Amino acid sequence: MADSAHITELSGDSAHRGAPSYIELCVDDADKARSFYGALLGWTVRGDKGPGQASTGGLDVGIHDRDSSSLLEVFFTVRDLDSAMARLTELGGQRVSEVHAENAAFGTWVECRDDQGVRFGLRQPPG
Repeated sequence: MADSAHITELSGDSAHRGAPSYIELCVDDADKARSFYGALLGWTVRGDKGPGQASTGGLDVGIHDRDSSSLLEVFFTVRDLDSAMARLTELGGQRVSEVHAENAAFGTWVECRDDQGVRFGLRQPPG
């Protein structure tokens, strides 16, 4: 195991030990999740259907189904938050918070739910 002073490379960005390295998405229907996140964020999930793993260009996301906990609270970077929120609504998702911009260094963000009730966030970095 690397000591805490070492830096790990994730998608070309330096991240200290403890940075997210994998995300799990727990849903009732993995195929619906594949369709929703593929359309919203451009994810491609390995395999033809059902549970699988998506590579996001940074962190891998494991999708498993028959799990009613509907857990996911990760912020995803978007180039245009307004456009992403419009697409979210078209796909059956919804905002669950107001749009926030309190921290200029973090950018603008909103908490959302997908079409199965899974909570996540969309973030437009500054600039």
